Amino acid sequence: MRAVLLNCSLKSSPEPSNTQVLADVVLKSLTERDCATTVHRLADMDIPPGVVTDAGDGDQWPRIHDDLLAAEILIFASPTWLGRPSSLAQRALERMDAMLSETGDDGNPVAYNRVAGVVVTGNEDGAHHVISEISGALIDIGYTVPGQAWTYWNMGPGPGPSYTETDHRHEWSEKTAAAMAHNLHSVAEALRRNPIQPR
Repeated sequence: MRAVLLNCSLKSSPEPSNTQVLADVVLKSLTERDCATTVHRLADMDIPPGVVTDAGDGDQWPRIHDDLLAAEILIFASPTWLGRPSSLAQRALERMDAMLSETGDDGNPVAYNRVAGVVVTGNEDGAHHVISEISGALIDIGYTVPGQAWTYWNMGPGPGPSYTETDHRHEWSEKTAAAMAHNLHSVAEALRRNPIQPR
């Protein structure tokens, strides 16, 4: 089993990413289930806007696209800005839009028989809105989103510390992250044993 993480933080390396820290809890739980993991930090990559798989010279999205097709599990992680997913999250979804017209050898859309979940951080509210926006887009593309395949953290109303600057409610977020990993892995296994058949 393989999983790929798209970290849509707006921060480039080596600046610490709060989103990555929470996503790592999910990845650790998947690794304990013998799942190989790959991480793409989009802020470190050259990903032009568009709705194509390959935008030409210098475009690094095709490498991500290949990893998406090699993985049974997608973890889509975004911070919350103005109550919405990050601009990089939106860009990734727009690039994934090209997958709608791609089919596998079996004739199914390439995202079929793959599962996806969402990780969200932010020091203010908006996590459920971000989860619903991203999950809805991934379902449109063809991914299966299991129940409760998400985790999030926020501090509460108003400005405040980020995830790595406080221990506030980490226990809940990490417990939910472990449940997310369990649900993703379980449904991915079920789809591997009994895949969606071509129409």
